Amino acid sequence: MQIQAKKVQESRTYMTDLVFPPDTNHHNTIFGGKVMAYVDKIACIAAMRHCRKPVVTVSSDNFDFLAPIKTGEAINLEAYVTWVHKTSMEVYVEVESENLLTAERKITARAYLTFIALDEEGQPTPVPQVVPETEEEQRQYEQAQERYAMRKKRRIEK
Repeated sequence: MQIQAKKVQESRTYMTDLVFPPDTNHHNTIFGGKVMAYVDKIACIAAMRHCRKPVVTVSSDNFDFLAPIKTGEAINLEAYVTWVHKTSMEVYVEVESENLLTAERKITARAYLTFIALDEEGQPTPVPQVVPETEEEQRQYEQAQERYAMRKKRRIEK
């Protein structure tokens, strides 16, 4: 059975939340683990939008924290599927802070996560190919094979 390919845009997902004091550490910046939870959640949604099946997180790599997000700022996340293999999908997530009083925005984190789609029995199942359209989507798509090879090598070495 041939599965219809989908455009990157079809998986694109956005999330915004306000950072409150319970979300922060003694520096009044959001806990890294809280950011990681947001990233996993939005990436999961993007993956499910792409394949319309249940998914599980397989890996998180290239997770880079670039700047802090302070109490009272908004955390904005964007996620989309960049590449697929047979049953797996790579999802890119970008996180930014937004000072809601000055409108200043900063990229604060980036990550790639891999998800596996599951069938009704909980077994890996094929997913649609992804079609990049923009220059950025094409660049990430072309570089994804190298990231896939690095993840595979890392699993073998462990």
